[in-house]
Amino acid sequence: MRLLGNKKIMVFMLLPTLAIYITYIFVPIIIAVYYSFTKFSGIGKPKFNGVENYIELVQDPVFWISLKNSMIIFVLSVVFLTVLSFLAANLLNQKLKGNDVAKSLVFSPAILTPIIVGIIWVYIFEPDIGLLNNIFKLLHLDFLTIQWIGGPTYTPYSLAIVFIWQQLGFITTIFIAGLKMIPQELYEAADVDGANGFRKMVNITIPSLRETISIAVVLVITGSFKVFETVLMMTNGGPNHLSEVLVTYSYQTTFKGGEYGYGMTIAVAAFIVSLIFSIVYLLITAKKFQEGGA
Repeated sequence: MRLLGNKKIMVFMLLPTLAIYITYIFVPIIIAVYYSFTKFSGIGKPKFNGVENYIELVQDPVFWISLKNSMIIFVLSVVFLTVLSFLAANLLNQKLKGNDVAKSLVFSPAILTPIIVGIIWVYIFEPDIGLLNNIFKLLHLDFLTIQWIGGPTYTPYSLAIVFIWQQLGFITTIFIAGLKMIPQELYEAADVDGANGFRKMVNITIPSLRETISIAVVLVITGSFKVFETVLMMTNGGPNHLSEVLVTYSYQTTFKGGEYGYGMTIAVAAFIVSLIFSIVYLLITAKKFQEGGA
């Protein structure tokens, strides 16, 4: 215990993790920022061009389409994925028959690779041969048969549904871990006071999960801006870039368009947008926590 209490020893034990973080997270970000200020095809020597890439970015209509699609996925994910995961965690945390099986079923999509997830949902959302539209036709609900993917309107909403489905189990697991940390004595005292389930959730569960909720929301924010393989598998950004998100557009520009510098500019923009929303959320919640503590 004395050994673990020594700050120098603790710092030394953290060095391997810090080295990995610097090598695989921090350094690539610095490299991407550097190349975003260059004209570079990926071959030869990059040529510094100042902020020309960023000026082009602001004037690029495809960038704004991809940003809009990413924002739709982000908003729907933060609202529905966070709420559904919280509710699922509360349900699965109860001592009910079959809960272990239910936990496995809820978490199973999280272990599937995004490519497999994309293949599964293509067969569900495909407008002509997809399962969903064919079920609607079978039930004579033809007015519900829409172009779920590949069209200009509904594709980002369908992608958000897929992301929520895949990440539900992972975020639910985080909430379950948070629920396990809440002292049961608080609920027992509430039972003595005659509090119902709703009052216990509002006055005990949610306040006790403040940090857990913050972690979950930040993970949802960053994850929603990193959706890549599923989009590539389901729509490949088409038709005519209408279903691009920031990451797929960066990929297409960098590796297919041969514009490495501009592709890194898009990647940096995606990182900045994600970082801004994460910081704003953390600042707002920190302020609320301070007010609540006061």
